[in-house]
Amino acid sequence: MRDSNKKIEEASDTLPPPPPPLANDYIAAAPRISVQAFCESEQTASAVRSAGEDRRLGKAHMTVKTGGMAAALEAYHNAPTPNVIVLESGGESDLLASLDELATVCDPGTRVIVIGSEKDQVPYRELVRRGVNDYVVAPVDPLDVVRSICSLFSASEAVTVGRVIAVVGAKGGAGASTVAHNVAWAVARNLKLDSVVIDLDLAFGTAGLDYNQDPVQSIANAVFQPERPDSAFLDRLLSKCTDHLSLLAAPATLEQVYDFGANAFDAIFDTLRLTTPCIILDIPHQWSAWTRRALEGADDILIVAEPDLANLRNAKNMLSVLKASRPNDQAPLFCLNQVGMPKRPEIDRRSFAKTLESLPVAVIPFDSRLFGTAANNGQMIAELSANHRTSQMFLDMARKLTGHAEMKRPRGSLLAPLRQVASKFTRKATAKGG
Repeated sequence: MRDSNKKIEEASDTLPPPPPPLANDYIAAAPRISVQAFCESEQTASAVRSAGEDRRLGKAHMTVKTGGMAAALEAYHNAPTPNVIVLESGGESDLLASLDELATVCDPGTRVIVIGSEKDQVPYRELVRRGVNDYVVAPVDPLDVVRSICSLFSASEAVTVGRVIAVVGAKGGAGASTVAHNVAWAVARNLKLDSVVIDLDLAFGTAGLDYNQDPVQSIANAVFQPERPDSAFLDRLLSKCTDHLSLLAAPATLEQVYDFGANAFDAIFDTLRLTTPCIILDIPHQWSAWTRRALEGADDILIVAEPDLANLRNAKNMLSVLKASRPNDQAPLFCLNQVGMPKRPEIDRRSFAKTLESLPVAVIPFDSRLFGTAANNGQMIAELSANHRTSQMFLDMARKLTGHAEMKRPRGSLLAPLRQVASKFTRKATAKGG
């Protein structure tokens, strides 16, 4: 054990902790659509292909072809157009004339993204007049393409696209469920976001106890039913905890085993996204096809770890796998929990942070009286002591995970500022009319 800790400390001395990533560059997933891209350069084609592998375009059918605008015009003279066309303009031809010709063969409802060149000398209003939905200047990276395609749907359709936050422990007993439930409480109570906590530990889940709820129905009613659950059905399964917080509880019984395939919970998550702004997944500490899929499909991930060697090893392994499988997302966040337990040897937070190459979003001190009282009473920490520093930590984590921290301006799209200005004028006109 001493040798392992010594190696960790030696490695840590050479790795300065990077600044924590921002959690608010949120991109909502695109619906089931078809996308065809016509690229002129291999660099752009490679970026678009990489974007097609992003989780947020997981339902999209992406086709990448070469030839740019000329190839698109030739293809659509004899074939229907997809939901989205991505066109790269090299700047050599007349972009507006090409767009006018494309408009004669485009089906109604087709949306167009143009990846332009610095050589293009085209006013924005002329692009908008010709039906271009977004214009991005090359060179682009995969995230620029993902953001541009996804924004066409999240910004233009009046549906809620819920943000999914997954909380998981680096080791059993790390307190991930407690953190998840208290963060969800802060999201609902302090940030006033309608939220649902989903307890995915079907056999031993504690969310019902922590929120002092005894629901008759649970998530098992949804996952075991043969038909795809709709919003009305899921609403009947939810237990109301506060005005803005609901719970989809675990059955917490051992009458059956809970073995699931990778896609078992997809329909539940997709349905809740349509009606709920924030969904917090309380994921049990296990590594299976469905837990990995839930983590990889979440918008934000929080790993909860205690300051010991096993937690450090597991957290590092989880971070490595999730970073590799989510290359266009921000890295998962982590917090240290139960820090300062009496008589327990601990890895100091600095060494922990350096080894994981990121800073913890919170360091929660060990307080058996506070957390024990809350658990036995079925209360949240903020209910026992709203001004306690731990309550503020949960609120800070809620802000980071929901994007209510420092705002970050998305890069890449040149039409986004115009859409924001138009939106302001629309709101003012509506207000005056009312």
